[in-house]
Amino acid sequence: MTSTELPKTAPDGVQAAVQWRKVITLTASQGLSLTADYVLLVALAWTAVQLGGVGAITTLMLAGTIPRALTLVFSGPIADSLGARFVLLRTTSARALLLATGAVVVFTTPWFWPLVVVAAIEGVLLGIGSPAASTLMPRLAQGEQLARANSLSSLVTRLAPIIGTPIGAWLIATGELWEAMAVVAATCGVSFAAMWVVTRGMAGGDRTPGENMLRRSGDGIRLLRAYGRLRWLFICAFLLDMAFGWPIEVALPLIVDGRGWGVGSVAVVVVAFSCGAIAAGLTGALLAHRIPLMVRLVVTGVGIGLGILAMAAMNSVFALAAVGAVVGLMAGLNGPAIVTVYQQASPRARMGTAMSMLTLAGIGTVPVSIVVFGALSAVIGVTATWFVCGFVALAAPVAALRALRQPPPGPESLGGTDTAAPSPEPEPATAEAQPTPDSQPTPEAQPVPVAFEGSDRDPADQVLVTASRNA
Repeated sequence: MTSTELPKTAPDGVQAAVQWRKVITLTASQGLSLTADYVLLVALAWTAVQLGGVGAITTLMLAGTIPRALTLVFSGPIADSLGARFVLLRTTSARALLLATGAVVVFTTPWFWPLVVVAAIEGVLLGIGSPAASTLMPRLAQGEQLARANSLSSLVTRLAPIIGTPIGAWLIATGELWEAMAVVAATCGVSFAAMWVVTRGMAGGDRTPGENMLRRSGDGIRLLRAYGRLRWLFICAFLLDMAFGWPIEVALPLIVDGRGWGVGSVAVVVVAFSCGAIAAGLTGALLAHRIPLMVRLVVTGVGIGLGILAMAAMNSVFALAAVGAVVGLMAGLNGPAIVTVYQQASPRARMGTAMSMLTLAGIGTVPVSIVVFGALSAVIGVTATWFVCGFVALAAPVAALRALRQPPPGPESLGGTDTAAPSPEPEPATAEAQPTPDSQPTPEAQPVPVAFEGSDRDPADQVLVTASRNA
């Protein structure tokens, strides 16, 4: 039996390909945390506008985003060295303490600068915790089940702003900022409990005594240079984020205003895009393992590029919203596919470092997109620049094809899988087949693949049925 094959039945002692209870717990925790983030974002932004206008809100947004982006350079190696459990429990508890303290400070003083301090510290904590959180799903789901788990995570990511934004607006409209901060601090406490359960029994980091963490901050660049599949997937994600940033954040309101459609049209298009992405996330959570990787990664990339081009040419709100929904549908399948293949191609011992680079491709790209395409639009116009963004997006599936042509990493290059202490629910590490009287187990006799994504083979029906029932 080769390493890409699964047995027809799961023998005793063989670990499951996916731990749905922990996946759902993790996903629910992330959804709650992201929803709370949007609640806090709206509450802080509105308060900043009341205290200092445009200058205040700009200062507050920069205070939160710049420290987070800079921290990502170091946070990946920190997660690999200290372990995801160590990092997440401390950053989550620190956020709860920070926001609770901030609520007390805001309650007692009307000053603006404490908000800047809170935003900056929270940006650092989020930057440290993001790569560690991104390493959890590959430890809970493997092979084609990882695609389903990532689609489920993408689904709650899309729902978070839809739920959190109106809640934040309601809290700040009916109460005060300190009340919103207290609510978000409480959600951090819930997230802490969930992280405690999900990460229980996970192995720690690989820190060497006396190791220079400053030197390891460059590991992300070195990984991209060493692993062709990671490099091309990073480029794919970078191009898509570049193509999305300016049209959605800047160009859409400008086009809507220029065509006299009214500000409500912006909300209609954004909601249509979100609905498409939510539908794709739900579809992926149920059927991602049935949809060919080429469709999820390359075909959808082409669809995104063509959709962005089409959006610039639409002459009615209805047509723009319809195309936006299709683009959202494509993006909802494409994003989890990029994350899944990227995780499967990353060395296990450097998963945090690898994921910090992919996160940086998203967080760090939007400001660049706004600056670059904003300057270009001043020269050639908004509509023409929107077309340029569409052509940039069409380069992403080319990079995805290049990534798939790279040889998939073998178990030796991945560095194996995590081993965890015994717990009521075993971790999804590969397990050797039980030895028979006539043979000894070999490295090839692994019942669960490490990098099954993209293979033409189908897993055994029994394992898929069991996983579906657990879902």
